Amino acid sequence: MAKKEKAPEAEAEGEKPEGEGAEAAPKKGFRKFLTKKILMIAVPALVLVLGGGGAGAYFFLFKSAETHEAKHEEEVPLTPPKVAFSDMQDILVNIQSSDGTPAYLKLGVSLELEDEEQKAALEPLMPRITDQFQAYLRELRLDDLKGSAGVLRLKEELLRRVNVAAAPYKVRDVLLKEMIIQ
Repeated sequence: MAKKEKAPEAEAEGEKPEGEGAEAAPKKGFRKFLTKKILMIAVPALVLVLGGGGAGAYFFLFKSAETHEAKHEEEVPLTPPKVAFSDMQDILVNIQSSDGTPAYLKLGVSLELEDEEQKAALEPLMPRITDQFQAYLRELRLDDLKGSAGVLRLKEELLRRVNVAAAPYKVRDVLLKEMIIQ
């Protein structure tokens, strides 16, 4: 009977013979909850650490090799291209306007050539080049010269015409020094 009396006292103190199993169940559930929580935090943290490590390795190991190769390429001295510029006299022509009022175009042009020899050989052909330019420029309208697209078309057309006029010689580019429309 003493055992039975101990049982109510043990129950009051929280010591149950079957309580051992009851306390173990909440610990097991707590451990399960704790492991899920740890996994939910640990897995993304691990992914971030591995991703950061991989990115750091890429930037420090592979990029440094590429920049090292680029430095070797930059160390090679570059020789400037042989080029010569031939300035033409300013050209002043009247152009067509949409409302019939007189409009004028003043154009300063420089030609980019291969070398100084070509520049000297092109000097006798300058009157022919000027004539080609004036014939083209007189046919232009004010609307043809508006905006950057108009200026680009003008340069392309002048380049085409100068290469036709200076047939055996090749002009690389037509550079506009000044362009005034009045």
